[in-house]
Amino acid sequence: MARAPRLTITAINLLCLIVLCRATESPQYSVVHEESDFEIRCYRDAMWMSATVNDLSFQKATLLGFHRLFQFIQGANLNYSRVAMTSPVVTSLVPEAGPLHSSAYVVRFYLPAKFQDAPPTPLPELNLEPYTWESHFVAVRKFSGFATDDKVLKEAANLATSLSLSPWANSTTATEYSYSIAQYDSPFRLIGRNNEVWVDVDASAFVDSDRKATF
Repeated sequence: MARAPRLTITAINLLCLIVLCRATESPQYSVVHEESDFEIRCYRDAMWMSATVNDLSFQKATLLGFHRLFQFIQGANLNYSRVAMTSPVVTSLVPEAGPLHSSAYVVRFYLPAKFQDAPPTPLPELNLEPYTWESHFVAVRKFSGFATDDKVLKEAANLATSLSLSPWANSTTATEYSYSIAQYDSPFRLIGRNNEVWVDVDASAFVDSDRKATF
């Protein structure tokens, strides 16, 4: 019985490997500012499908949430529609959520252009919800390797330090999420992995209105 959870996680990893290798579309954004170790992006309005997972572990929450999303894109929806894989898979930390102030995560899948205006309705048992991520600015720090529990905490702290030493020191905005981790690769890619930590920022004081208007 003790081996069952590991076998389950292995199966989910294999699913991630299969679908992430076929990932094509990604949410559109514009880079509005660059520093040596982070950049500021503006993402356009976009529709995502989201899975909330109540768990303390970032890694486990991401795998379990993506497993539900995987079922959705494979046709577990009221339309029986197959949905093409996109990247990245984004996991956002919800601070002090749930009983006893435990953490929760929201795992998000970007819907391809074909389904942006009319996403398929997930089967109720998947407990998924469409989410309109409105146009917003984020500070982005890239990092390589595997996005482990310890590493995402370290990278989020590194981004916070970089922001505190920059003109963006007081620009972080209060949202329902502390930070998000974007993963672009399957769990079985060993080298050249691409991950990012995102933090919402208020760019109104730094980006001129003409540039925002043309985005």
